[in-house]
Amino acid sequence: MKIFLGADHRGVDLRNVLFEYLKEEGIEVEVSSLPNSELDDYPDFAFDVCHKVIKNDNSLGILICGNGIGISIAANKVKGIRCARVINSDDAFKAKNHNGANVIALGGISDETAKEIVDMFISTKMASEDRHLKRINKINFYESNEEHEY
Repeated sequence: MKIFLGADHRGVDLRNVLFEYLKEEGIEVEVSSLPNSELDDYPDFAFDVCHKVIKNDNSLGILICGNGIGISIAANKVKGIRCARVINSDDAFKAKNHNGANVIALGGISDETAKEIVDMFISTKMASEDRHLKRINKINFYESNEEHEY
């Protein structure tokens, strides 16, 4: 498994903490090569990381911005990405196990909480129960069709 990390200027410190933590845990991790500055934009990091997740089987993404909301919205614009903004390990479990999330977004949390969330996200199995798969498949079908009627 490979983890791709990306953060705007407000998430750089936490990104660096998580990068070191994941390396210490023996997990292959890659940080977005886009430069950070006070004028950077979270969508750029979301798109960069999410395209890498799509291109690399069995990979996951972790995105960080000020509160995790904006970067998660941007991430979900990438076809095939299911990104959830999470604030605790229960959110991380349900995002992956119930909703098939392949990317999570963090923001405004402590280093220790972030590590707990990341541990849960990585260790949780993808959705496998029929009721969850049915819902994920509905989302995938909707995403892959240009004409939608509801």
